[in-house]
Amino acid sequence: MKSSRALKGERGRQDLRAGLKYSARPESMSGVEEGVEFLPVNNTRKVEKRGPKRWVLLVTGLAGLVLLSLVACLLMWHFQYQNMRVQKIFNGYLRITNENFVDAYENSNSTEFANLANRVKEALKLLYSGVPSLGPYHKKSMVTAFSEGSVIAYYWSEFSIPQYLVEDAERVMAQERAAVLPPRARALNSFVLTSVVAFPTDPRTVQTAQDNSCSFALHARSGELMRFTTPGFPDSPYPARARCQWTLRGDADFVLSLTFRSFDVATCDDRGSDLVMVYDTLSPVEPRAVVQLCGTYPPSYNLTFLSSQNVLLVTLITNTERRHPGFEATFFQLPKLSSCGGSLRGSQGTFSSPYYPGHYPPNMNCTWDIEVPSHQNVKVLFKAFYMLEPNTPLGTCSKDYVEVNGEKYCGERPQFVVTSRSNKITVRFHSDQSYTDTGFLAEYLSYDSSDPCPGKFMCHTGRCIRNELRCDGWADCTDYSDELNCQCNATYQFTCKNKFCKPLFWVCDSVNDCGDNSDEQECSCPAQTFRCGNGKCLPQNQQCDGTDNCGDGSDEATCDLVRTVACTKHTYRCHNGLCLSKSNPECDGKKDCSDGSDEKDCDCGLRSFTRQSRVVGGTNADEGEWPWQVSLHVLGQGHVCGASIISPNWLVSAAHCFIDDRGFRYSDHMVWTAFLGLHDQSKRSATGVQELGLKRIISHPYFNDFTFDYDIALLELEQAAEYSSTVRPICLPETSHSFPAGKAIWVTGWGHTQEGGSGALVLQKGEIRVINQTTCESLLPQQITPRMMCVGYLSGGVDACQGDSGGPLSSVEADGRIFQAGVVSWGDGCAQRDKPGVYTRLAVFRDWIREETGV
Repeated sequence: MKSSRALKGERGRQDLRAGLKYSARPESMSGVEEGVEFLPVNNTRKVEKRGPKRWVLLVTGLAGLVLLSLVACLLMWHFQYQNMRVQKIFNGYLRITNENFVDAYENSNSTEFANLANRVKEALKLLYSGVPSLGPYHKKSMVTAFSEGSVIAYYWSEFSIPQYLVEDAERVMAQERAAVLPPRARALNSFVLTSVVAFPTDPRTVQTAQDNSCSFALHARSGELMRFTTPGFPDSPYPARARCQWTLRGDADFVLSLTFRSFDVATCDDRGSDLVMVYDTLSPVEPRAVVQLCGTYPPSYNLTFLSSQNVLLVTLITNTERRHPGFEATFFQLPKLSSCGGSLRGSQGTFSSPYYPGHYPPNMNCTWDIEVPSHQNVKVLFKAFYMLEPNTPLGTCSKDYVEVNGEKYCGERPQFVVTSRSNKITVRFHSDQSYTDTGFLAEYLSYDSSDPCPGKFMCHTGRCIRNELRCDGWADCTDYSDELNCQCNATYQFTCKNKFCKPLFWVCDSVNDCGDNSDEQECSCPAQTFRCGNGKCLPQNQQCDGTDNCGDGSDEATCDLVRTVACTKHTYRCHNGLCLSKSNPECDGKKDCSDGSDEKDCDCGLRSFTRQSRVVGGTNADEGEWPWQVSLHVLGQGHVCGASIISPNWLVSAAHCFIDDRGFRYSDHMVWTAFLGLHDQSKRSATGVQELGLKRIISHPYFNDFTFDYDIALLELEQAAEYSSTVRPICLPETSHSFPAGKAIWVTGWGHTQEGGSGALVLQKGEIRVINQTTCESLLPQQITPRMMCVGYLSGGVDACQGDSGGPLSSVEADGRIFQAGVVSWGDGCAQRDKPGVYTRLAVFRDWIREETGV
């Protein structure tokens, strides 16, 4: 439908055309018009002399039209730009200094709330009227909440602002202002407002008075833990396209501690996400955001946040149709810190950011004055340091930081040391009003400047490490100073050009371990040839020719075109019998077999959680990080071995776990109990843990209990496991699957954390590397068979140990999917130099597993 203005314009144009039509000729004229001269056809000269040439007239006319069009366009653009309006909503807060907070202000339906809200709206209108870029364009304001201090009002204001004034309006609104509303009667006091500030916001976050379907108000009670969840949690997903908010309050002079105990919303990706925001106010203003969360987190991840005052606002905006359970959260109030920092005396001690390991609150400033005995120097070792803020340039410490000796530190840093030249040092901590992190844990120590690390090696950073870690091929100092200027042990180490020492079995493994690639430079074949993964050199034209000329498939593994090749023990066989040139094609997210069989059974090897916890000074695994890990308990003995889930009904373990010993029948399936989804051995009855008996044990018929050859067993469960976020299967590799030397692999278990020690309560993890099979056989002569593989470090330090037997070796492959490379089998001691762990090579047994289980 045309507007009245458009119709009026059309009538105007019609009248104009009508006027021109009837005024071109006077009414008294008839016949031929006067002043027109008719010339003979052949009198062309006279015609030419009458005026400019036709092309001149044409060009002039066109130029005039172009000019008129440009002017018209400019006028139209100017008119439209000047009058184009943009809807802007600002969320803000202000302080009413001459009012006292009363309980009725918490209830938005109370008379007291309404009266004070009306006065605030009147004051805002008066304030905006004095600003040219705001007053004429203000549509309405709404007060959403009040809190203590004297009274803080939270509001939003809506404007319809010309496009060219938007930036000016945003700048003005972000400036803190004050206002005084005159009294309506002589007996009344003025209405004094300070700290009036607001920021542009997403209109979707605005809660109107009529939209309270997903709006909740909670007040902490002394000594009580309050709980709230997303609608439907955990039995049904939270609503799609929803706008939810929770206003959390505590008593005056208290702060709030908020913890997300379970968090699972749509993953943060390019397809859009659902977003949870926590604010240190009751108004959703970005500069006061404490954290922004999306995706899924394991229960062990630290999601505890502190407020600076007695209020917090939690919002959930859902933009997707994806189904997720949402979150469960708890909060409680605790007294506000009366002081932060202090004086520290003595030869050593520890200190941390407020509420560590929880997130420190916004708006904090702490100072520690540290003094050790005279004639000693002092150093501060930051054992954990996390002070990251989104959208902050790397190295810029303008928001949250620690300052020592005049230098600011921020971001996420490995362990580092700061020293002083006297027995005193001052540490300052600052957090601004926005995003927070878990902060730092620090230790201060006194030392003799002439011998700063007694009996140890001192890194250039000041950190002290054990002498045996010097020149072992691993950077234990964050600045690599423990690996500089080393004399490498030629027996088992390679000397890089940059003078680093690296294990010999890393040479020529196609991994740049030295950093300067010198461990790979002498491995190339002659010109016009190709070097296979097994070291064999072939003519270049045999690479990607569809034939496995290397014998290990490496000449066909990196080709752009996946070819069908002759089947060998190194090639992957599709269900239709055809074999592929591609190495490890199964479950990599790409359909390589014409029948799609390489991507058929791929509901495995994926973790439910998109975030993994930060681990400081230890190897504790996250809850749900290894959901296929199983703990096998024996009646009256507790945890004895590990296993891995390969299907709802079947587990894989080591055969040696089920050898009868000292009169006890470990081969009897009745004495075993499998705990799935277990993280902490002391919490076997925790939610999510499944306790299942065994139906039968199938040890490999060729298992040799003396040599530990064929050390593998299959365990059938009494009843099917239920998959969950902490119970999932690991992928089984096909017989052709390759785990090359040098590849990083994870070993997990509750075994002894050191040789001769005791078992761990919390599931442990360690990253180790595949060792070249030739090197493995030379280290353990006459003991290694083709069913075994060595994984670990020749320098020692990380290894499986007693109690880890039967557990999985987890290898992260393409598309982030995890395959089981091996089963923890045996070793000579634990984590000793030149004595790597020995594992059952799982790919060798793929066909046997399929025959016995159908998996």
